[in-house]
Amino acid sequence: MWRTATLYAVFAALSIAVNIGTQALCMAFYRGPGAVLVSIAAGTATGLAGKYLLDKRWIFRHVSRDRVHEARTFALYTAMGLATTAVFWGTELAFHLVFGSDALRYLGGVLGLVAGYALKYRLDRRYVF
Repeated sequence: MWRTATLYAVFAALSIAVNIGTQALCMAFYRGPGAVLVSIAAGTATGLAGKYLLDKRWIFRHVSRDRVHEARTFALYTAMGLATTAVFWGTELAFHLVFGSDALRYLGGVLGLVAGYALKYRLDRRYVF
């Protein structure tokens, strides 16, 4: 139990770093219309892909039977992420609207991701893996 919880926390922290890092890179290169939403979407995509691979192998020890099973598993993983993504995006955008700074928006993103990952573990354990 402690090993799984520790690994999950480490993987969540890595995923958060990838997500926020991707957002910061996007914002460094583009500040035009919709820049915040573009950066959040890009961060979500990069965080999702890495976290899936880590969770599948090290947390849930899942082995897909074939490509169809792998695609189904990833689709379910992504679907469970929709609810948690709403928590993350909502928190980050609320911080953006209230505080109006990138640093505090990223803080909101981190807080939203932490809350979302706590929920996501339970959803993934029950419905995906």
